Amino acid sequence: MAQQKRDYYEVLGVAKNATEDEIKKAYRKIAIKYHPDRNPGDKEAEEKFKEAAEAYNVLHDPQKRQQYDQFGFNAPGGGFGGFDGGFGTSMNMDDIFSMFGDIFGGHGFGGFGGGQRRTQQHRGNDLRLKVRLTLEEINQGVKKKFKVRKDITCSHCHGSGAEDGSGTEQCPTCHGSGVITHTTQSIFGMMQTQGVCPTCQGLGQVIKHKCHECGGSGVVKGEEVVEINIPAGVAEGMVVNVPGKGNAGRLNGINGDIQVLIEEEPHDTFIRDGNDLIYNLLLDFPTAALGGEVEIPTIEGNKLKIKIENGTQPGKTLRLRGKGLPVVQGYGSGRGDLVVNISVYVPRTLSRDEKHALEQFRDSDNFKGDKQTRDSIFSRFKNYFS
Repeated sequence: MAQQKRDYYEVLGVAKNATEDEIKKAYRKIAIKYHPDRNPGDKEAEEKFKEAAEAYNVLHDPQKRQQYDQFGFNAPGGGFGGFDGGFGTSMNMDDIFSMFGDIFGGHGFGGFGGGQRRTQQHRGNDLRLKVRLTLEEINQGVKKKFKVRKDITCSHCHGSGAEDGSGTEQCPTCHGSGVITHTTQSIFGMMQTQGVCPTCQGLGQVIKHKCHECGGSGVVKGEEVVEINIPAGVAEGMVVNVPGKGNAGRLNGINGDIQVLIEEEPHDTFIRDGNDLIYNLLLDFPTAALGGEVEIPTIEGNKLKIKIENGTQPGKTLRLRGKGLPVVQGYGSGRGDLVVNISVYVPRTLSRDEKHALEQFRDSDNFKGDKQTRDSIFSRFKNYFS
């Protein structure tokens, strides 16, 4: 049986309203404690180290944190299934170590028993798009194509950044280590800190002859047609993450993601309330009084017959189970309901014969309404304004 994942806030030991700085400090403390160089061969420490890195990877990013707070581990677009889950968090130990520049202000973990240099990879920036959907598209799920202008891999050097396969050589600044050491005098004595080499950006190698197309970066500006799957049941304000379709990473690095913000078009027939759909049905007076069958539309575009009981009053609500919108993937199953609010139409103009027919019933007790009906209408009116 797979071990149940712990809440990310619990992993880092912070409150749900913790600030970004508090999250960073908590992760730094745990990362130092369980760092593999401090705990060689300790599998439990390594797992705690990875668990903390996974939690920080989500909580320090405002967009990922917002979706985690709303959906937990079952966020749209794949969820937070660990380092192989959604949001493009396909991470290994090298990816985790690459986060330390952010956590420790550019300094690595050298000095914990050798401090083996980790291979650096550049990650491309994420892109953000907006998509406006109809209720019909939200009901079914939809594929959308976008022509996206972004950084793409240079075709001339195939992303290496080197001209004519000239390759790389050892960085003369860091001598291949990817880091440089600074020694400073403090009140505690001489202190050494390590930072990423500014010449090779931590790669340990520099290009001999830079590509004339990309200037040695391995990426150029270009366009790509991206097809994005929008799952059924999404709502206004949700963000669907598309891993690996953002800007290309420099020097054959890791591609960024595309984050798609969902906007929803108003519908001329239905009003959305969560996963429920509300339909306002206007009955004619005879049908409300005598009862019968009427047809109402559905979001799929077909018609549905419903029975109207005789004596149906304005304001009555019918709930058709499972006829609303689907629940977004990863956040449960099933569908919402179709809620039918009934109103009764009162004619504005009448012919002479129609007036004469209605006048026959003016003094009938059946047309005056009993106390229970009057009290019910008053109660609904009062609740509306309370």
